[in-house]
Amino acid sequence: MKKVLGLLSLVATVAILTSFHSPAKEKVNWLTLAELKAAYAKNPKPILIDVYTDWCGWCKVMDRETYSNDNVANYLNKNFYAVKFNAESTGTIEFGTKKYNYNASYRANDLAIYLLNGRLAYPTTVFLPAIDAQPSPLAGYLKPADLEAPVKYFGEGAYKNKDYPSYMKEFTVSW
Repeated sequence: MKKVLGLLSLVATVAILTSFHSPAKEKVNWLTLAELKAAYAKNPKPILIDVYTDWCGWCKVMDRETYSNDNVANYLNKNFYAVKFNAESTGTIEFGTKKYNYNASYRANDLAIYLLNGRLAYPTTVFLPAIDAQPSPLAGYLKPADLEAPVKYFGEGAYKNKDYPSYMKEFTVSW
């Protein structure tokens, strides 16, 4: 009888503890640059590249607070190929039709220099409507509400027929 009561109390304790556990947050489906190339070849869609470094504190905060936000993760997963790119990668990287190497004088990979238009700041969120398009970098830490407008500007294709200031006149934050 004691064994049965002990087992029942263990089951009840586990059930109570798991009922207080919050559901798992949706996560961004981050791709590598190699995975991006294959996915983009099959089904082109806009690209968001999170350019970071290992030592960047605000990069870690943005991962924890912005990219783990359900609205952000859901929207990015549905409308973008999302790529994390360490700006200080030392290997040769193929992106689009070009290869990029580590640039010791900048202490960064030439791909980061290209994506950030030579202005190395971390974190930087880079938007590419197509893999061969001119990068549109947005430097600095962005809260989910700060990221919503630019993400939707590219994700909904508004960039095709409207400049960003005109888009912002009509935009309403919902995150």
